[in-house]
Amino acid sequence: MTDDVRNIVLGVVAAGISAALGWVARTYLWKRKLRRKQAFFGLPDHSESLLVVNREAGGPELTVMRHDVFALLELAALIKDCNAHAQVVAHDATQQGFGERTEFCVGGPASNRRMLAHLQSLLPGVRVNVDAEPGPDRGAFQIGTERYRLEAGKGEYVILARLTAGQSREARPVFLFCGQRAITNQAATRYLARNHERLARKHGGNSFALLLKVVNSQAYGPDVVEVVTDITRAAQTPLPDVAVRDSHRAS
Repeated sequence: MTDDVRNIVLGVVAAGISAALGWVARTYLWKRKLRRKQAFFGLPDHSESLLVVNREAGGPELTVMRHDVFALLELAALIKDCNAHAQVVAHDATQQGFGERTEFCVGGPASNRRMLAHLQSLLPGVRVNVDAEPGPDRGAFQIGTERYRLEAGKGEYVILARLTAGQSREARPVFLFCGQRAITNQAATRYLARNHERLARKHGGNSFALLLKVVNSQAYGPDVVEVVTDITRAAQTPLPDVAVRDSHRAS
């Protein structure tokens, strides 16, 4: 074997080894990223999850508003990326506790009984005005001593929460997307899809609740979202009987 041939062979072998090591490294990093994502969402391989949605008022069939459908599509993509499965269930057909399967609950308490139950049990510091009569406080959020009013199409709020019951590491989380309008639910699911890695680094496997503001949805749809504040402590503290003041600090 001449020196030239030997150099060519060694070059090919070195290139093959380098490519193999690169593939192993990329595979390792991809799997680690996947495991972190699965841990954050509580979705190991082939696990089951629930997508809980509101049923259209007065209808016996499971019909969902357009923006809530888009929210479900955002969540379905996340679930598929985790190699898990989803079951869509109406809010009034879900009769089970939490912790066994990851749950994604979409919709406000006025149209979603399951959301109402979660707020009462897990976020007792949150109240939502569900009055049917028009008024300045219709749809407003009361969180602790702060009130966040709805400005349709201009400034709308949504609570994004990841909650676990108890201290068990095996308990699967409940994700809440509680918005003042359907478009805010979609905005919250999109925000979660885009920022879950950052949220996982910040909160790990702990519970958290964020108040988001959807800015000028009549022009920008669900794409422009601001984080108003972390409401975890206030939302988990039962509301005292004190006067509530209006909050416009996020405007």
